[in-house]
Amino acid sequence: HSRWNAQVIGGRNAKSLREFLEKNYKEDLEEKDAVNLGVQSVLEVVDSGAKNMEICVVRADGKSMMEESDVADVVTEIESEIEESKKAKQGSSSSTAAVAAGGDE
Repeated sequence: HSRWNAQVIGGRNAKSLREFLEKNYKEDLEEKDAVNLGVQSVLEVVDSGAKNMEICVVRADGKSMMEESDVADVVTEIESEIEESKKAKQGSSSSTAAVAAGGDE
């Protein structure tokens, strides 16, 4: 028997999603962080956001389906973090370019 900490079932993108989970999974994730990781992995292959996404949270004492509005909140949070990360990278690369362009005078 095998133990899985994070798993993807079905779909033509299962291999890339499994690799995403293997790369980003960390031991002892809080439930919120685990849900974020699961949603983020689905967002890697789905462009439509929460509309076509169903998330089931499985716990030791049972399982529950997340409401679409709750999934939408997680998607919005993840998309905001991605945008902030892009802006930070653009900001740091433009200041690097400015320093490099300064040269000797």
